Amino acid sequence: MAKLKITDYLVERGYLTKDNLDNLLALRKKKEAPLIELIIKLGYIKEQKLVDIFSKYLSIPRVQIKNLKIPKQILNIVPKEIARRNCLIPVSKIGSALTVAMVNPLDLLALEDIKKITGCQINRVVAPFSEIKEAVSVHYSPEPNESLESIIKKQTVDELKIIKNKKKEVSEKKMTESVTEAPVIKFTNSVLTKAVLEKASDLLIEPLEDKGRIRLRIDGVLQESDRFSKKMHPFVISRIKVMCNLNIAEHRLPQEGRFRRKVAGRDVDFRISILPSSSGEKCAIRILDKTTALLNLDSLGIEDDVLKQLKEDSLKPHGLILACGPTGSGKTTSLYSIINHIYTPEKNIVTVEDPVEYQLKGINQVSINPAIGLSFAKCLRSILRQDPDVIMIGEIRDSETADMAIKSALTGHLVLSTLHTTTSAGSVTRLINMGVEPFLTSSTLIGVISQRLVRKLCPKCKQKIPFSDKIIKKYKISNNKNLYRPKGCRHCQHTGYKGRLSLTEYLRVTPSIRGLIDKSSSEAVIKKESRSQGMRTLREDGMVKVKAGITSLEEVIKVTSTDQLLIKEKRVNKKR
Repeated sequence: MAKLKITDYLVERGYLTKDNLDNLLALRKKKEAPLIELIIKLGYIKEQKLVDIFSKYLSIPRVQIKNLKIPKQILNIVPKEIARRNCLIPVSKIGSALTVAMVNPLDLLALEDIKKITGCQINRVVAPFSEIKEAVSVHYSPEPNESLESIIKKQTVDELKIIKNKKKEVSEKKMTESVTEAPVIKFTNSVLTKAVLEKASDLLIEPLEDKGRIRLRIDGVLQESDRFSKKMHPFVISRIKVMCNLNIAEHRLPQEGRFRRKVAGRDVDFRISILPSSSGEKCAIRILDKTTALLNLDSLGIEDDVLKQLKEDSLKPHGLILACGPTGSGKTTSLYSIINHIYTPEKNIVTVEDPVEYQLKGINQVSINPAIGLSFAKCLRSILRQDPDVIMIGEIRDSETADMAIKSALTGHLVLSTLHTTTSAGSVTRLINMGVEPFLTSSTLIGVISQRLVRKLCPKCKQKIPFSDKIIKKYKISNNKNLYRPKGCRHCQHTGYKGRLSLTEYLRVTPSIRGLIDKSSSEAVIKKESRSQGMRTLREDGMVKVKAGITSLEEVIKVTSTDQLLIKEKRVNKKR
């Protein structure tokens, strides 16, 4: 009797639902990502469980390759491009039999490729996705990043004659020549590669008094990466300017640009901002790596009940959905994920952003340009003549944009946008303060997402530690006597954290909430009514994730505040 396909097997045994499978297949087609990777990232089946399933289904052994020492001669048998692309790694060879650890042992094309390249008989073993990915990264890693000084020492005197010029003033011609020299190119490329491989969201190249400094923002925290000779700093900055076609002779005014390059086999966008400072020019680079940003609602860490409400509301034909929070809280990612959820070829979706962060397939994206008078409001007027079904506005900054967004929602469009407020209820009062009439707000607003990003505990080293009764009582952590804290290991670079997820507060505009908005009720009153209907605050959502061992108590306390508005409201009621 023939075996079931692995997908049918997973559905038949109850590991996946039919809806899960349909969602996975649609997402794989859209993202061109491996099915196994999507199953793990979306949390449908835990990684270790999936390995056990494959082992049982195929009757092949599972192996633990973490900290496994693989000889160089074995690694050289399989090219690193094949290993990275197919997420596999050779572990041993006996005679003509090569044992290969794979995430997906059913990948027949990968097996055939290895067999042709190596001429060996292939024995399959199965291992966890994260372990193989880390092992490939470690064993097939590029040459260690050299310091700028060591790179310079390897060059000839002729190559360095411009770089070692001690004159304070360097002509534009000489600067142009210097940034095409091997040392500067090699160093700049190594800095960018390191930032991408370490999954940094931002890269800072800064001038200090006597050194140049490189810092990376990883999981929301800045870490110093390297220091280099101060005299080289202007040449590195000029090299970056050349890469994004900026004026290398301009050192007095801020400049912005972007470029795209292939790093570690994937296309990465770099957004550049250069700012003159007293010690020299500071360069901030935003790294937009699509492979690390799976723009899918199911992968954001939103709790199931809120996720269901958000999916239902995003499919409504018209109205306004807002995402609020401080800069860097993941608002744009949430809106992109909603667009990915609702996108079909039958819908005309247009975005207006400052600037466009990720290019989405099938979506018309416009970048505003205030220098030539192309503002959000002006773009919106033109977009409304383009027969859109869905409009995403990067940010509502002023009353004119707010007015246009409300009018767009009133005239039969679904409008998505962001607003800088700290709570979801605060967005309602913010719109009214911007001049939007309360009755217009209540008739168009569908829901408001307020969010913050917290770091996830490293699954390999997090440790269970008992907390005192005082802390458990203070933060209302039910009867859980044991919570998790970060420890630190090689996998998480000894930080105790790996990756981030969203804390979410979703205010759904119900009839009773509409009535309060019509009366221009205060933020505290709207928030109290929403909580009575089941809304969790950011702090409460954080505590749900603390109890589940996903993040730490310290992380939640750091990014959320106590519900002061509710406390004040209770005090007022008591006085009455």
